[in-house]
Amino acid sequence: MSVWPAWEVREGEGATSWFHVRLAFTDGARVDALAVAADGCVSIEDVRAQPALSLDDLAVLADWIEEPLSEACGPESGPYGAEEAVGSRRARPAWPRGIEGRWLVAQEYREAQEEGVDPVLAVMCATGHSRRRSLRLIAQARDAGFLTPRHARL
Repeated sequence: MSVWPAWEVREGEGATSWFHVRLAFTDGARVDALAVAADGCVSIEDVRAQPALSLDDLAVLADWIEEPLSEACGPESGPYGAEEAVGSRRARPAWPRGIEGRWLVAQEYREAQEEGVDPVLAVMCATGHSRRRSLRLIAQARDAGFLTPRHARL
């Protein structure tokens, strides 16, 4: 099981933080969730499971992720686990521009393909950009030669 910060949005004195949560089981099953922490409450925004979860399993999902998520939201790194960024107003993590950003997009894309998850969604989560902007970044990585061409041209 792993938990890592996705992004944080600050408004006034408060903050809302999103966390990626992944449960990997020995039989190859996997559950990916997006958890939101705000105002002392944690909620699950999105859940993807392979194979699909039963209603009973979905009901106990909170119990499975409670402890690792509370550790990630611990007091040592701010109120909800994201690094304190004094004066920062970015709603998404900084992403390098240019050739370095294209190379990182390609890395995220290939890792997601190897793990069997949606590579565009992985790029969206990594960059914090919309689907349209992420598709543009992927196309730029292809044009730079970091990814194979989408379609073979005859």
